Amino acid sequence: MSFTDLVPDPGAVERIATGSTWAEGPCWIPASRTLRWSDIPGDRILQWHADSGETSVYAEGVEFTNGRTLDRDGSVVQCSHGYRRVERDRDGVVTPIVDAWDGVRLNSPNDVVVARDGSVWFTDPAYGITQPREGHPGEREYGDHWVFRCGPDGADLRPVATDLDEPNGLAFDPTEQVLYVASSSGDDPVIRAYDRRGDRGDLLKNGRVFARLEPGEGAPDGIRVDVHGNVWSSSHRGVVVFDRDGTRLGEIAVPEVTANLCFGGDDGTTLFLAATTSIYRIATTTRDAAAVS
Repeated sequence: MSFTDLVPDPGAVERIATGSTWAEGPCWIPASRTLRWSDIPGDRILQWHADSGETSVYAEGVEFTNGRTLDRDGSVVQCSHGYRRVERDRDGVVTPIVDAWDGVRLNSPNDVVVARDGSVWFTDPAYGITQPREGHPGEREYGDHWVFRCGPDGADLRPVATDLDEPNGLAFDPTEQVLYVASSSGDDPVIRAYDRRGDRGDLLKNGRVFARLEPGEGAPDGIRVDVHGNVWSSSHRGVVVFDRDGTRLGEIAVPEVTANLCFGGDDGTTLFLAATTSIYRIATTTRDAAAVS
């Protein structure tokens, strides 16, 4: 499959919303036909409405939310830097899922995915306690930055990957047997891949480097995987697409530094990009791997 098979017109990037300080955590909400995202330093959640093309404030004073994803029931699971937790937003009512491990607080959960079995997987770097505009000053209470997994209600929380400097974006392949994680800081920013093992699929094994961005593209941040197993990564120049073997297929240029991305729209083939102050979109021929039943 060639890059133009996936993105017929890579130059057709369209800005649909602006006014964020640092846009992050985009998520398409099918029930309302809206795109929801975080303006982290602005401490608010914004929404773009497909019906009207307008942007509105969904909520303010949200304790610096970051990444989010749809839960199995259509509610939203999101990460809160300020509360140092993963939480669930069901029709505007926000409740905690998990905020501590082994008696100590989490750092500042950054991005999250929900597997088909309902388990919640999230990354826990320290940006929300080290970056003044993204949360509140705090301590790394367990002394590291890990990837965690828990049950739908927060039970059985456990670290599943401990070998990354600053784990950031994450996404499963179409089979949910491989988890990709962006390691965005340290001496070697890369996208790593792990095999999901164990009777309950709650162990990650065989961690390895899957792909690297090129010089000038910065570090990978948000990532998504499509139904063909291609990995889509944000970069300082836009979006880079790799096939399932880690071979670079192509790049979408975006006018601003891109933090995160998601598939959405009525048929799931629109790629939405959260890039610094703005939200962009571009047409593709593919959908998110989570669309595979």
